[in-house]
Amino acid sequence: MTKADIVAEISEGTGLEKMETQKVVEAFMDSIKSSLSKGENVYLRGFGSFIVKERAEKTGRNISKNTTIIIPAHNIPAFKPAKTFVEEVKNNVKVK
Repeated sequence: MTKADIVAEISEGTGLEKMETQKVVEAFMDSIKSSLSKGENVYLRGFGSFIVKERAEKTGRNISKNTTIIIPAHNIPAFKPAKTFVEEVKNNVKVK
């Protein structure tokens, strides 16, 4: 499912125009990105949490040059689904 599919489905379900729905979806995503950039987690009850995870410094290898490099500690965005969300997916997804 793409962003365009999401916009079309929300538009159909709410009766809003697609352009308005697209603005809302974009604003929602911008809000989440902005919050995570500030180090603030986003909690959506019944859906999940968008969180910032810290990755520790580690040693990596460049196999083409056969050298060792240090990968510095850094933060990455992550999504943790709510338990109800996980259960719904487990019970409803049919593997093809």
